[in-house]
Amino acid sequence: MDTLAWLAFASLAAWAWLLLGQGFFWRTDQRLPPTTRGMGHARGEPGAPIGGHACEEPAMWPRVVVVVPARDEAGVLPLSLPSLLSQDYPGVAEVVLVDDGSTDGTGALAVELAGRYGGLPLTVASPGEPEPGWTGKLWALRHGMALARARGPEFLLLTDADIAHEPDSLRLLVSAAMENDLDLVSQMARLRVESTWERLVVPAFVYFFAQLYPFRWINRARPRATAAAGGCVLLRTETAVAAGVPESIRQAVIDDVSLARAVRRAGGRIWLGLAERVESVRPYPGLGELWRMVARSAYAQLRHSPPLLLGTVAGLVVVYLVPPVALAAGAATGNAPAAWAGGAAWAAMAGSYVPMLRHYRQPLWLAPLLPFTAFLYLLMTVDSAVQHHRGRGAAWKGRTYARPEAAPDR
Repeated sequence: MDTLAWLAFASLAAWAWLLLGQGFFWRTDQRLPPTTRGMGHARGEPGAPIGGHACEEPAMWPRVVVVVPARDEAGVLPLSLPSLLSQDYPGVAEVVLVDDGSTDGTGALAVELAGRYGGLPLTVASPGEPEPGWTGKLWALRHGMALARARGPEFLLLTDADIAHEPDSLRLLVSAAMENDLDLVSQMARLRVESTWERLVVPAFVYFFAQLYPFRWINRARPRATAAAGGCVLLRTETAVAAGVPESIRQAVIDDVSLARAVRRAGGRIWLGLAERVESVRPYPGLGELWRMVARSAYAQLRHSPPLLLGTVAGLVVVYLVPPVALAAGAATGNAPAAWAGGAAWAAMAGSYVPMLRHYRQPLWLAPLLPFTAFLYLLMTVDSAVQHHRGRGAAWKGRTYARPEAAPDR
């Protein structure tokens, strides 16, 4: 066999291993369970039970403070903040929105929305500019969590300003944490998918995340991976104190994974799954917005390591790009082994992507286009490394972190 055929068979072998040996990452059945008597249960919505059973609602509902870091979020706040204020939560709950140096009137708009919609009490605070050594979101979370802890809550819900919650979201999160004795319950919010570029890039973003951090591995009694989704994190307050967060992760760009690892080091139990009732309302209509979203943290995920970057690029080429090239070139030149192996690898790849497309309610003809999307992610990752080595680092919301730290592995 020639080089192309060997590469095609290497890709096929890689896909066989990924499908069977990477925590069944491609499955989308890790969902927050409905409560036994909760609103979700009454609707009969799907959910894989945590620990093998549905969650019972607690007899005594703990106090919860919702912490929302927000910087220049006036465009999405009318779609997200009312959903938090209107939470149907039987216990005591309130919302703390941290206006992180916004220039678009985010804080004033939040007060206006609270007056218009009512619901849970709202506090709007501002921490000032971040001190040296802090990334912006974590600086805002530090201020918000300090204000929240003064209220004596048993749980903190950390959620982004672009995340909208169904009315029973908080109830379901707390029920799951209490019933299963979890210290951190996180849901990967369903991201917006409306534009052409969102359809091509967004479901793949969650697919690649699950491939890197298989949810089943995270949720095992003896976990093999650790991660969280920063848009929706219910965190036990005493565990946050024991883990020293957010101070212990103050420089992290990938703050959600860093938070989960800090909680795990402190002995906390973690669960992560896909959300049914938590959605992002932030639009990414063009490729440029999506590119910046991915590139700002891609190289940090690789610990700013050139060898890891080279390995990642090589892996993406062999796993995602070789199959269609081998099929096309093999068919054109009569190279049957290359065409057969490339076609089989491409079919395995596309098939593994189908469950995520169904979760996002997208047409299945997008599945064979995954190699093109993977090529975009390859370019975004390389661009992230180039920007880092030019001293520009991660940039977001008008702030640049020249030398941000990756999430620690310990």
